[in-house]
Parts: sequence; structure tokens; C-alpha cells
Amino acid sequence: MEDEDREFEHSPLSGSFSQDGETVDVEIYRYAGTQDPWQLVVIDLSSGGCIAWANTFATDQEAYEAFAAMVEADGMASFADTVPPIKH
Repeated sequence: MEDEDREFEHSPLSGSFSQDGETVDVEIYRYAGTQDPWQLVVIDLSSGGCIAWANTFATDQEAYEAFAAMVEADGMASFADTVPPIKH
């Protein structure tokens, strides 16, 4: 089965997160029906930009903790400065 045909399982830890007047969508997911590592993507709802972590996580909790650590260290502004993907 090709990757684009596969379905994703989203963690219950996924969802909107707001702080300091900024809201982002936290997406934690993996291929459905697998024990694959979890992926983490944070989408800035105001700009449409996103940050995808290059590394994967053994658990969805570890992925959420990586997001929370970035918010703690850099604040929500670190997501607001992302550039939206270019559409061709």
C-alpha cells in the first residue's frame, strides 16, 4: 500500500492549544493500525504556517511533551513566525 493511501490515527492529545493570544493546532499522529512512532506537527492558525518535528516519538505523550517544552522555552511566538507552505 502506498503511503498516500494509508489512514492516520490521531492521538487524543491532538487539538487546539491557546496561550498569550495565539492559537495553534497540535497534530500528533501515526499510521492507523500500527505501532509506528508518533509524528508531531504544529499549525499556526493565524498564518497557516507549520512546524513539523524531524524526529519521531515512541509515545504520543512524548510528542506532546516536546511541544510543551518548546512553548515553555520559546513561547507561542515561535509558531507565529512560521511561513505558510508555498502552493504551486
